[in-house]
Amino acid sequence: MSIPTGKYYLLLAVATLVVIIDQASKYIIVTHVGLYESITVIPGFFNIVHVQNPGAAFGLFAQQAPMIRNIVLIGASVIAMGVILYLFYQTPATYPLLSAGFALILGGAAGNMIDRLRWGKVVDFFDLYIGSFHWPAFNVADSAISVGMVVFAYYVIFRKVPI
Repeated sequence: MSIPTGKYYLLLAVATLVVIIDQASKYIIVTHVGLYESITVIPGFFNIVHVQNPGAAFGLFAQQAPMIRNIVLIGASVIAMGVILYLFYQTPATYPLLSAGFALILGGAAGNMIDRLRWGKVVDFFDLYIGSFHWPAFNVADSAISVGMVVFAYYVIFRKVPI
């Protein structure tokens, strides 16, 4: 069985690009925007903020003891990345969009895991809202994971990919 190298170059390129953009954007936020500061970009819709989420998505596990929380969340990230790599490996080379979706998820998971390993929390800075409804702040890694999951869901629901 031969390994389709083009598919693996796609994984490496997309995941690496996500990590680089994610970490660079977080560096800019941490060094140029004060913690809890908000910069209006589109009034009534979009701000740049600087918040740090010690928990998982939507602040889950944020109240747990830091050591327990980090062990659980870093462990979950490692397991999730392993599952994504397995699914990527099982994906036929004839599904490059699905492969790219998995690469987005992998890069996003790696970007957020880097934050957890460095600071014990994740830097978030995109703040979308309409009126008093605010979506929880998120970052480039979260966006990559979300887009990758939409691609994956599309293939699972509509394309019936043999994974």
